[in-house]
Amino acid sequence: MRVFVYEYLSSGAAGEDAASAALHPEGWAMLSAVLEDFSRCPGVETVTLLDPRLLPPVTEQIPGVVSKVAAPGGEEQTFRELTAASDWTLVIAPEFDDILARRSRWVEESGGRLLGPSPDAIRWTADKLALLGRWSARGIPTSSTSLSYPLVCKPRFGAGSQATFLVRNEGELDIARRQAEIEGWRGELMVQQYAPGLSASVAILADRDEWRSLPATEQHLSDDGRFHYLGGCLPLPKALDRRARRLAERAARCVEGLHGWFGVDLILGDADDGSADVVLEINPRLTTSYVGLRRLARFNLAEALLAVVTGSRLPCWDWKTETIAFRADGEIVE
Repeated sequence: MRVFVYEYLSSGAAGEDAASAALHPEGWAMLSAVLEDFSRCPGVETVTLLDPRLLPPVTEQIPGVVSKVAAPGGEEQTFRELTAASDWTLVIAPEFDDILARRSRWVEESGGRLLGPSPDAIRWTADKLALLGRWSARGIPTSSTSLSYPLVCKPRFGAGSQATFLVRNEGELDIARRQAEIEGWRGELMVQQYAPGLSASVAILADRDEWRSLPATEQHLSDDGRFHYLGGCLPLPKALDRRARRLAERAARCVEGLHGWFGVDLILGDADDGSADVVLEINPRLTTSYVGLRRLARFNLAEALLAVVTGSRLPCWDWKTETIAFRADGEIVE
């Protein structure tokens, strides 16, 4: 079996813009971790597309991975060739500017198979405003878009806490909009009610008949009103973990086409019965929590992902009890 693993920022396709540079450590952390795990799967050959400057680190750190480099302007052609020659493709890319959906469409158009959500599901989840409306209509607790301060101002189509602000009044909202423009954000902004509580995420492995939620992860965010992602830790206490996974699965089942690996972001409120919990977003791709989850698992997460999507026998689903903490760049905090 051949698996093509593509990470947008590490491929060199993003160029040198400031937004891409800020997200690059997270992208590299995910790519290097998942490449290593696929390389340990019996009978699996792994190929990736890399920025030429990253070739020595990959070839030295992860023996057996085939690394390809696209010619200038030739990313799409090389991508299509690699996915057509592979049994499965895992695409890791931001949702904004149609980056993730477009490359997932390349996979399908080239006859490949995705280890992640369909292009239609990606577009549904990338539109955060439309997704909130869908959840509200189906009775899923989520953050309101009503203008009642404090609010969170953020891109309607975004990733990685870009141009995201906590605002407490109309004046701060105006400042946030101007600051987003100064930082280079040109897309549409939206607001939603700020929800206090514990920020958490839940990763889910899914196929048509098989859904497996993984242990919930606490998200560490900056306390400067910008919600910058700093890393996380896991597992959560059992009661919080049950609440998080239950809400994440309810929210994810509202979107058709979620497949393979994806994540759900939510807030666990102060009420012990979960009545103050709200779901915020779906990330239709691998997220940085992978680096913590793989350290908590007593099995190979990449092997588990392949087992779910192919209908094969799952490895023993066993987790350590120790606490795993990690930074946004994937470094484990000992």
